[in-house]
Amino acid sequence: MVRSLTLSFITQVPLNVDNKQEFELLSRFQAGRQLYNACLNEAMKRLELVRNSELYLAVRQLPRTKKKERGDAFKKAREQYKYSEYDLHSFASITSKAAKWIAQKIDSTAQQKLATRAFKASERVMLGRAKDVRYKVPSRFRSMEGKSNKTGIRWKDDCLVWGKLVLQPIIDLDNPVVRHGLESPVKYVRLLWRILNGKRRWYAQLVNEGNPYQKPQNYVSDGLIGLDLNISNIAFVGDNHADLLPFAEKVSAFQDEITRLQRQMQRSQRANNLDNFEPNFEAKKGRKIIVKKGKVKKGKAQWKKSSNYLKAASKKRELERRKAVYAKTQNRRVVNEILRHGKYIKTENISVKGWQKRYGKAISAKSPGFVQSELVRKAEKAGDALGQKNGASPNNNTINRDASRSTQEGLPHFSSHSPGRSVTKFSTQTTALSQTHLDGTRIKKSLSQRVHRDVTGLPEHHRDL
Repeated sequence: MVRSLTLSFITQVPLNVDNKQEFELLSRFQAGRQLYNACLNEAMKRLELVRNSELYLAVRQLPRTKKKERGDAFKKAREQYKYSEYDLHSFASITSKAAKWIAQKIDSTAQQKLATRAFKASERVMLGRAKDVRYKVPSRFRSMEGKSNKTGIRWKDDCLVWGKLVLQPIIDLDNPVVRHGLESPVKYVRLLWRILNGKRRWYAQLVNEGNPYQKPQNYVSDGLIGLDLNISNIAFVGDNHADLLPFAEKVSAFQDEITRLQRQMQRSQRANNLDNFEPNFEAKKGRKIIVKKGKVKKGKAQWKKSSNYLKAASKKRELERRKAVYAKTQNRRVVNEILRHGKYIKTENISVKGWQKRYGKAISAKSPGFVQSELVRKAEKAGDALGQKNGASPNNNTINRDASRSTQEGLPHFSSHSPGRSVTKFSTQTTALSQTHLDGTRIKKSLSQRVHRDVTGLPEHHRDL
């Protein structure tokens, strides 16, 4: 039986936590971290047994065309060594009861969610989506959640309740987004903490059922949009409007402050860990002889960190956090501006990961991957919401002739029987949109040449548009 999926959104509410409550929360998170690591270790052991089993090795020799036979055989191999989500639930329960203090700190639903989390992490390795798993250290284990709003971590009478702990929220009722979330049904609750300006802050994330609150200015139009994603900006053309929008506009990079803190941390590290570095050496730079710092010795894992180093690292983390938050806010405005002109998107199939090797710093500062994923998420959610509401489908007669050269070249249209399909991606090799002029001529250009100058007398225009 397949469970019916309903639309969901998240409402985040800050919590008012005193010192005694924080001490108890941290002890529960410590118990949750140890249980998660134990489940993850057990899942990886069982995965290794499955991979080395004779049945698994034999089924890998079957041709990929025999999908049913391969699927059934893989399922038997996993059942043989109890590598499944529900088997890991049983392991989590047994481990918690054996440790006793873990069972006292964490309820059964939270234990099952931790086991599910560990299983999904190991499953990513099995499916080739990740190379390895990461075991959690205290600073990296920041959230726990329940399975429903009936028991365990739950939202009750406008408070977060977890056993005997009752945490009061800080609610801004003048905020329509928060008010809408509090009035919507709650599926389950997630408890998490973040470090803001050197202090730990606690939050409750309510996973609500339904559609999120939509601000009047952030409406979504029922139109067709053509996109061209770049490292620092995005070009879009709708039915009646075209624009070139920069990513993370007017966002301070804090680069000077971050560089200064990095140098301070490096000096402190060298002063307190002389044995971990190779000796300095002289090198020739032009006609001058300069002294270069020795590199880090291989295999050195023990590092002494002074209080000044930890303060500088905390300041650097805060600057990087602020930079990321500002960039996300500005990029969400870009997404909302595009969706005002249409939600049926046609764009090139671009891998932002491929850009990272060559344009690492620019990708980090501008976050084009976030804009791409956010656009896809919001466009498809708008299509799903429309389909669930009234079964509506895209209007196939709405075709943008300025940005629809992809359509003219035989690329797929949106089908009327797929109301949730709001994004179509096509190959960059077959279209070469940035090299093709409006008259159809294709002239190869370098990346630095951003303007089309047509030989047919048409006015100059930006190649992305």
